[in-house]
Amino acid sequence: MKNLPNVGLPIILLSLLLIVFISRSSVNIGSGQAGVLFQTLGGGVVTDAPPKGEGFKIIAPWNRVVIYNVRQQEALERMQVLSSNGLEISLDISILYQPLYDELGLLHQTKGENYLNSVLLPNIRAVARSVVGRYTPEQLYSTKRDAIQNEIFEETRDNVLSQHIQLNSVLVRDVTLPTAIKEGIERKLVQEQESLEYEFRLVKAEQEAERQRIDAEGKAIANRILSASLTDRILKEKGIEATLKLSESPNAKVIVIGSGEDGMPIILGGNN
Repeated sequence: MKNLPNVGLPIILLSLLLIVFISRSSVNIGSGQAGVLFQTLGGGVVTDAPPKGEGFKIIAPWNRVVIYNVRQQEALERMQVLSSNGLEISLDISILYQPLYDELGLLHQTKGENYLNSVLLPNIRAVARSVVGRYTPEQLYSTKRDAIQNEIFEETRDNVLSQHIQLNSVLVRDVTLPTAIKEGIERKLVQEQESLEYEFRLVKAEQEAERQRIDAEGKAIANRILSASLTDRILKEKGIEATLKLSESPNAKVIVIGSGEDGMPIILGGNN
């Protein structure tokens, strides 16, 4: 009985060592994550093999695994930049990014876990300043926001791709100009809109005047053709036909033959 404490102590120590060994020899990698293996006794970061995927993994107890989020992530950045004429512009940018999965070991070895702040954001700031510096405040406020967004995305994407980072999208959420500049641009845009509306009304008025002129010319031509076709002979024939029809009417009347101008009959009286 006196020997039991001496036997139990090694068992307890062995159990503790076993627990520590198991805990140091395994790692659980969650959903949307991947692990980079660091071999303490074998050359450091493993870059020539794929990262460890999701799930429970067994490793040597003297090694460790650095876990990265490999899903698409979003970073919001607000920065002050200068336009082409030196005015200060405020940009709100949304950045969608993720590490290149197959190059995760190289990313960890060369940039580290803080690659967002050490690589991606500095590149975004530098490219944004360069791109915005090509445009005037008027262009930034109105017509060129999509162009600026695309240029920032394309130039930054090319810069960080070689640094093992995948840039998925850059969204310019807001462009803030100095108040006085913004109000001046808005007044100018209103005036331009009013000018375009006035020009539109002038064009419509000219089109209506042209339509009326063409219509009047058409009627004049039709009248000339009609007048040219109504010769004296045709008029006399039409008058005779009308007289014959009236003579057949039961109403009392007096028809004087050949007494009108050009020898046309004259109808006198006629009671309904």
